[in-house]
Amino acid sequence: MTEIVELTLHEWMTRGGDARIVLDPVTGLNRYSSAPFPRDIVAFASSTANDLSHDADAWLRAQFPEGAAHLRDGGAYARCLDGLRDTIRSVYGLGEGTDVFFAPSGTDLEYVGLLAAAGRKPGGIANLLLGADEVGSGCPHSAAGKFFAKETALDIAVSPGDPVPGLPSVTMADTPVRSVDGEANASAQLAGDFAVAIEKALAEDRFSLVHIVHGSKTGLVLPGLADVDKLRARFGDNFGFVVDACQARITSEAIADYLKRGIVVFITGSKFMGGPPFSGFALLPPGLASSAAPIAHGMTRIFRRAEVPAAWPGREVCEDTGNPGLALRLHASLFELTRFQALPFDRVAQVVTAFTRATDALADGLGVRKVASAPANQPGEPAEHPIEMLTLVTLDLCHGADGALRRDLTFERAVEIHAALIAQGIRLGQPVRCVRLADGGWGATLRIGLSMPQVSMLAALDDDSRGNWLARRMEQVRDALAAQLSS
Repeated sequence: MTEIVELTLHEWMTRGGDARIVLDPVTGLNRYSSAPFPRDIVAFASSTANDLSHDADAWLRAQFPEGAAHLRDGGAYARCLDGLRDTIRSVYGLGEGTDVFFAPSGTDLEYVGLLAAAGRKPGGIANLLLGADEVGSGCPHSAAGKFFAKETALDIAVSPGDPVPGLPSVTMADTPVRSVDGEANASAQLAGDFAVAIEKALAEDRFSLVHIVHGSKTGLVLPGLADVDKLRARFGDNFGFVVDACQARITSEAIADYLKRGIVVFITGSKFMGGPPFSGFALLPPGLASSAAPIAHGMTRIFRRAEVPAAWPGREVCEDTGNPGLALRLHASLFELTRFQALPFDRVAQVVTAFTRATDALADGLGVRKVASAPANQPGEPAEHPIEMLTLVTLDLCHGADGALRRDLTFERAVEIHAALIAQGIRLGQPVRCVRLADGGWGATLRIGLSMPQVSMLAALDDDSRGNWLARRMEQVRDALAAQLSS
């Protein structure tokens, strides 16, 4: 007991999740080469995971001068999370009717979608993913109603791939977000594919749960709202949507657009938001929690009672204990979100413009191209492609700006390059499969992403200082990448 009481805030933040959050005793980092404490390295890895920022670290120390052990108590934890619910509603400008379901990771949020769809049709749920290769790697398990790790955030041993008890029958299908040649599919085409799948599910008396991706690993937003509305008009209440906005590259206006359509929105605090890994929350449209089916009894292995909205039937079956690690990670993330949301739009735009120029220069210097983050000839409406999406750039290390093949580098080679850069103190976003080679295999990519903490810092600088800060770091990235690409 003494050992637990005396844990530092940093140590607490390595608890209350699955094995991905545990620090390697040799490197001191987790599986994503990040940590819940500040480090002074070159980092543009907000598409994968962040370190805790210096400012958030100082803020946490001020907020929790006596530590976080008291949050093991269920009542204290509930009061803490209710306060965070108020913060989320306030910073996104959401009404009191919007509820929040907390989760220890974005992967766990998929269970919230299944709980929201449970009991809607006798045949169960047809979960229709979009671009599984461009969302979290564990999501195909959790979206199928199965455990995805060897343990849950309650430190309960489970077997990956085993069904979570109490959930209805779940079938799952994935619609690729990109074509076989790596180009983003058109919104209308994806909506047409979903319509066929919904018809099939209805014939089987299943409730379809359709995934919208708002900010994939390469910045895609699909399908668009116009096509979403066409599906809603056609099928009414016979299916539902969830939005995977786990990258957190989404505006308040876009969130409001989804919620007013009765759509659940998934967001994590550890990507663009800039908090330490892992944390997440689902934004629920008014009335959804109270009208949902009772919590499946298997959720007692995954969620604590306070994480489930108070209006959700049957939440009492969940353990009434606290998770100090998750509470601290959420606090840090929402600290970053609050100060980012307070920035004037024009300041954010100035930062994004400077970042775009710096990454353009990086791509030009390396002779590589940026992967398109929208379907060809469909730039999208501003609300669908918010300015935050421009904070993420995917570099195609194989092709030049003209599309000609310059380097025959495989995806596996990109993984090696990514690791080599980490060893040099440079963290970029992990490779993603979105570029095809002539033999049909996936080509090498890496991602460059800003985080909210970085945007907040850069917004406080004048134009010259901001440009110089970005240029110096992009030069470091360029030199390190050039050495790898020439080897």
